[in-house]
Amino acid sequence: MNITLAQAEKIISVAKEKSTEIDTKMNIAVVDAGANLVAFARMDGAWLGSLDISIKKAKTARFFDMNTGIIGELSQPGGALYNIEHSNNGLITFPGGVPIKDKEGVIIGAIGVSGSSVENDHTVAEAGALAL
Repeated sequence: MNITLAQAEKIISVAKEKSTEIDTKMNIAVVDAGANLVAFARMDGAWLGSLDISIKKAKTARFFDMNTGIIGELSQPGGALYNIEHSNNGLITFPGGVPIKDKEGVIIGAIGVSGSSVENDHTVAEAGALAL
């Protein structure tokens, strides 16, 4: 299964609503099961530097089928995944990337969000991931 454009647009819409609710401006990326970009939104005033970060967070979450914050914990010095962020043309290993599952629990893509604190990034990404 793969995420559809309609699903990706719904996810972005929910993520934008959450971002507005917590008074942040985000870059929001949705990738499919192959980690290919399906949809992207940059909210007015969102940081330009976070554009690439949001896409890499989505790809990282899909490459490893886990929240990027978990990968970040595992990639600390002495951790099992230390230096993993240097693989795959660069990964992002802090919160804001979340796998997206269909109603059967199958991962069909991922969302990546960047533009605020990592806590806010994760909150918005999680809201988007749960939109389906």
